[in-house]
Amino acid sequence: QVQLVESGGGLVQAGASLRLSCATSGLTVSGYGMGWFRQAPGKERELVAGISWSGGSTRYGASGKGRFTISRDNAKKTVYLQMNSLKPEDTAVYYCAAGSYGGSSSLYNYWGQGTQVTVSS
Repeated sequence: QVQLVESGGGLVQAGASLRLSCATSGLTVSGYGMGWFRQAPGKERELVAGISWSGGSTRYGASGKGRFTISRDNAKKTVYLQMNSLKPEDTAVYYCAAGSYGGSSSLYNYWGQGTQVTVSS
């Protein structure tokens, strides 16, 4: 059974940093690209960042460029999202996904339950 479990979300003030983690089980994580998406109330799910199976290639959505960094540790079967200089508009549920590392959610096969990130002004 494939499981992706996100952690590290919470309530922070604007300007703070958070590091999200996505622990995987039930799949050969080194064979998958991984992505972080987010969805705010009333908005569509959007790509924050994606990373190839080796970690050698990354891509960022408009929301993730410049302030966020995606990384992975295949030995630990874990993917990370370092988020710096958080803004209130970063408030959303953040999801981890396994599949490719493309920009569309349709390219991902497996999803976590999400972790809430709330940034207060």
